[in-house]
Amino acid sequence: MEKKEKKQSFLSHLEALRWAFVRCSIGIIICSAAAFIFSDFIFDEIIFAPRRGDFPTYKFLSYFNEAVYKITDLDLDLQNRKMEGQLSILIWTCLSFGIIAAFPLILFEFWKFLRPALYKHEKKTGLAYLLSSTFLFFTGVLFGYYIIIPFSLKFLSEFSISSIVKNNFDLSSYISLVRTTLLATGIVFNLPVIIYFLFKLGIISTSILKEYRRYAYVIILIASAVITPPDVLSQVILVIPMFLLYEVSILLTRSDSFKILTN
Repeated sequence: MEKKEKKQSFLSHLEALRWAFVRCSIGIIICSAAAFIFSDFIFDEIIFAPRRGDFPTYKFLSYFNEAVYKITDLDLDLQNRKMEGQLSILIWTCLSFGIIAAFPLILFEFWKFLRPALYKHEKKTGLAYLLSSTFLFFTGVLFGYYIIIPFSLKFLSEFSISSIVKNNFDLSSYISLVRTTLLATGIVFNLPVIIYFLFKLGIISTSILKEYRRYAYVIILIASAVITPPDVLSQVILVIPMFLLYEVSILLTRSDSFKILTN
């Protein structure tokens, strides 16, 4: 009888997980469909906006160094070299925007699936997890859009190994840089939440985070090199907030450890 109940419980968990995936998929599809409807605005006013000289980042920096950050469009001659290239880019871009827009729903479904196994006080903190993760994710997306992408585009569009080589950038390369940067920075900015979650599960501790800090920094450097284009400036811009987020994670686990000891 007990084995039968355990089997039913296991199957019910699988069923709940399946429906969570279904709802997340439906949410992503709906958001992707909305992105498809407004695809002209997304491409012209969001994706291709950083190549224009009037982009907010360039206008802000031009006040400090007008000689370097002139209010002119970047020299990006985008080309499509595949028959299905633009259609493929449209589909994957809409899907990426769908995932970004549906991120709060994905987090909510994940928390909803775990909620039955949580204690009462943990259920209360679950809402804080949900809100903080959503806030950090969209903060990371905005950071990637307004900081990483403009610096990367300006550097790569002006970099040349020889005057006889002309840059004719492929459209898929440009879109891939924007799409990867937005998704990666959004996920990376959730580092404190991920570390705190692992801490609550007992997988890591404050002492481990301190002891392996130097190795964590090396991993962060490697991750920033993978996420950003191959220019030092973009990597440094991403590394600094990642270092700060790691230190914030240590402070969060330390304060939580202090509460446990005092209680």
